[in-house]
Amino acid sequence: MWQPVFMISGFFISIMGLAMLFPAAVDIYHTHQNWSNFITSAIVSSFIGLSLFLANNNRIKNITLQQGYLLTAIIWLSGTLLSSLPFIMYGSSFADALFEAASGITTTGATIFSDVEALPRSLLLWRALLSALGGVGIVIFAIALLPFLGIGGMQIFQRENSEANEKFLPKISYIAKRIILVYVSLQIICFCSLKLAGMNWFDALCHTFTTVATGGFSTKNNSIAFFKSEKIEWIITFFMFISAIPLTFYHSLLATKSIHSLRTHQVATFIKVLLIYISFMTCWLLYQGTYNFSDALRYTAFNIVSIVTSTGFASSNYLEWGAFASSAFILFALTGGCTGSTSGSIKIYRWQLLLAQLKRAFIMTTEPNRMVPLKVGNYIVSSSVASSVFIFFSAYVLSVIVLTLCVALTGIDFPLAFSAVISCLTNSGPGTVPLIGPEGNYSSLSDTVKYILIFAMLLGRLEIMTILVILTKNFWR
Repeated sequence: MWQPVFMISGFFISIMGLAMLFPAAVDIYHTHQNWSNFITSAIVSSFIGLSLFLANNNRIKNITLQQGYLLTAIIWLSGTLLSSLPFIMYGSSFADALFEAASGITTTGATIFSDVEALPRSLLLWRALLSALGGVGIVIFAIALLPFLGIGGMQIFQRENSEANEKFLPKISYIAKRIILVYVSLQIICFCSLKLAGMNWFDALCHTFTTVATGGFSTKNNSIAFFKSEKIEWIITFFMFISAIPLTFYHSLLATKSIHSLRTHQVATFIKVLLIYISFMTCWLLYQGTYNFSDALRYTAFNIVSIVTSTGFASSNYLEWGAFASSAFILFALTGGCTGSTSGSIKIYRWQLLLAQLKRAFIMTTEPNRMVPLKVGNYIVSSSVASSVFIFFSAYVLSVIVLTLCVALTGIDFPLAFSAVISCLTNSGPGTVPLIGPEGNYSSLSDTVKYILIFAMLLGRLEIMTILVILTKNFWR
């Protein structure tokens, strides 16, 4: 059972080791001594990865469902551990380094650094690269590359995307490569746009990685507010939005020239939800007299899209908009983007299905003999998919409750504990209390709390069930 898991994990650990050479090159170019930390980390990672790969190298025709779960979890866990090495060698504690690495690779965007502008460029680039890798998903790279190793990848893909009702045909590797092509194309366009809007090449590159990945790490302490540029804010707003749309949507659109699909209905709903959120909050700020119409629309559009897509950038401190706005941002964080996109949280399709189930329940309560199919848009959803979504919601709510209680047991008050758990489980980054809000960070939290939140970030990024299933006794029988 373990041979293919170790072999494939070793392959991607080696890739992560090679990725560390890019920040090292940046430091060498700028004559900064931090380059040696990345070279050392790259050697360690590559050695471990190659050792695992070569020791278990064998052509395997397929992998089991159990191996798919294990492989997904191990790639993300080992990736988090090894990607923390540059932070440890820079001087961060193990808990801080692991938190920053987990936040990057899960595209959460929460940071323990109170002054990111003091960090060397190599570390800033490494944080952005982690988001870029985590955004498209290390597992999606596996699908594209596993055929070269003689291994099928459908089971891994299902663990990453957890969308059992939609399979990619005819060839999963073919479409996975197209997904990566779309992802890279979006990054190139975003980079050019930010550069033309006034960012220098380094800031444009880092913000491109974390925008398209919906990761949220910035090179500035004040995030996007630092640039004081409407052009930059609208560009990033646009790319956060399109990155929260399924990457397969773009592939289907280009391949078939048809937009009539279940995913399109999800996209339409996503757009409607964003328009409702932005319109309502804009009216609220106008009613409160906080901004004029232009500024109210600009700030609400940016910050709401940022939180809904689980990116975590900030163009203003929305906690200053009042208690109602702060509470509303919890709802925004729990909404999420579309399934199959780089965003985190619960996601629109699951909300659609939950509301469809609720609607059917209301109808059958008054008309118990009526046969009412479960539909999302014009598509009938199978009972197995409906059941899996209900289980996901139950597990999600239970995870929020248990993790909040665990954080509260360390002596932290409920608002902070709840906000921190929601922010990390939804991978949205900033919280709704000042300490960890848009102008705050997670540095003052204890190591125990950081470990709990690291688990929450991984739990949310891997769609809850992938981690929880591995923790059950039946899985190991």
